[in-house]
Amino acid sequence: MPLAMIHDIDLILTLTGGLTAALALGFVTQKLRLSPIVGYLLAGVIVGPFTPGFVADSGIATQFAELGVVLLMFGVGLHFHLKDLMAVRKVAIPGAIVQIAAATILGAVVTHFFDWTWTEGLVFGIAISVASTVVLTRVLADHKALHTPVGHIAVGWLIVEDLFTILVLVLLPAIYGAGHADAAGAVDVGMGVWATLGIALLKLSVLVVFTLVAGQRIIPWFLGYVARTGSRDLFTLTVLVLALGIAVGSAKFFGASMALGAFLAGMVVGQSDFSARAAADALPMRDAFAVLFFVSVGMMFDPSAVVTGWPLMLATLGIVLIGKPLAALVVVLLFKKPLRFALCIAVALAQIGEFSFILAQLAQHLNVMPKEAINALVFASVISITLNPLLYQGIDPFMRWLEKKGWVRKPAPVDLQKVPELDANATRVVVVGYGPVGRTLCRILRDNHIQAVVVEMNLDTVQKLHAEGLPAVYGEASSREILAHAGIEKAVGLIVAASSAASTEVVQAARDLNPEIRVVTRSTYLKENASLLKAGADAVFSSEGEIALSMTAFLMSELGASDEQVDRERDRVREELFAVKKTPTSGSMPI
Repeated sequence: MPLAMIHDIDLILTLTGGLTAALALGFVTQKLRLSPIVGYLLAGVIVGPFTPGFVADSGIATQFAELGVVLLMFGVGLHFHLKDLMAVRKVAIPGAIVQIAAATILGAVVTHFFDWTWTEGLVFGIAISVASTVVLTRVLADHKALHTPVGHIAVGWLIVEDLFTILVLVLLPAIYGAGHADAAGAVDVGMGVWATLGIALLKLSVLVVFTLVAGQRIIPWFLGYVARTGSRDLFTLTVLVLALGIAVGSAKFFGASMALGAFLAGMVVGQSDFSARAAADALPMRDAFAVLFFVSVGMMFDPSAVVTGWPLMLATLGIVLIGKPLAALVVVLLFKKPLRFALCIAVALAQIGEFSFILAQLAQHLNVMPKEAINALVFASVISITLNPLLYQGIDPFMRWLEKKGWVRKPAPVDLQKVPELDANATRVVVVGYGPVGRTLCRILRDNHIQAVVVEMNLDTVQKLHAEGLPAVYGEASSREILAHAGIEKAVGLIVAASSAASTEVVQAARDLNPEIRVVTRSTYLKENASLLKAGADAVFSSEGEIALSMTAFLMSELGASDEQVDRERDRVREELFAVKKTPTSGSMPI
């Protein structure tokens, strides 16, 4: 058998075996109400070289993992907004700095007792200082805390950690690729290292300026050009090419990490009108390769190492579950926030994830982290991610216990866990489509002091609405990502004003994201009404039916019928055509 064919078989087997194991264990962990990341890491252990049975090709898995890292970083940049960080900077920035410092120092001190060098311990401490974006947002969303003050500070805190880790990813190769560590772990920082570091920082500055300045002009223009072709495949392909192209270019021409290039590319796209659609179209691909990244990390874990390495593993877990949360708790309390508030933030950050492994793999490649570090990180990650949702659920019972003991005064009700009631002027209705029907309905909503958020696939229309200062999102309304971007979770109503074959998917997606929302939609043909009502629509207006009613009224008037006769005939036609009925729900849009 030719060598190339054997390689192709290995590639397919690794991809199929890794994804199959991840699917099975991800499904099990999801059913157990745990993070699927736990399942992906365990899948890697099962297909890894340290367990019996099928063994995936570690080299191929690592290559897929590198692609997953690039797409993960693109997704982080896509959702990074400086204004969100600045809104919570007073707590998030100093809090993240203190927590990173605490975890780094603890990591260095603890590992020194295991005969690690100080350099190895410091890098290891940095690796365990950053929490998982996926886990944190999932836990907060599950407890309806993502869009509350707690969620805003926790996400801002995580952004600072991510930015610091990105900086470390850039500087590590510059320092340890040029200098060398002596037996005591000190780095030779002679003029050669400082010169290399200076050149690296200069290249990094040029990359950032070029990407953010030139990219803000070129990338949105190019995406707009592709979007106007109307081809969804071309748009998705363009987003992926931009992410991968800038990532590779940053490494080849600027000497920076591909992760940084992908992050910058995501930032540029995220600040454009295409952010929501890019997230909806390209990020499913990111999720697939991110799964392979976690599988590749799990493949490096040796279960037999627990017998001898359990002290380091438990020490690492102790830093993650005790050291980091305590540092966060103290910082938040110093800013005079309530104890419940501080506990929510501290517990949400008590885990490690994707960035920890990215940094650890780079450090191992540069020989500044021992091999047993990966085993400790995977062990701490699996346990902390598994426990994190359970610990968060325990905050309320713990607070009630403290209040019952009289150790904590019961506070006045505050909006720590629930989204505050919207003001009358901020009541929101999502309107899909801005044609003649959509424009008319949006005008009526605004006249009644209701905020209409438009979801539209016509890029020119979206840009025109933005120029007028009106909220609009560019993308397919059938995508949950697009609806979430439009704020469907806090909307009181959804109006599908565009005639689309995907109306059923839009209704179902809206119901999944907001079960209490009132949904009004249109259809082209009367036969579509039944499926739309079954999907969750409260009212359906068929173009075919409304034309029949209008023409009935016109014809009756032309025949000399009285207003009473016209109304009677319209009622008869409505009864004949709209045979499918649905009992109206008790709620209504506040018009």
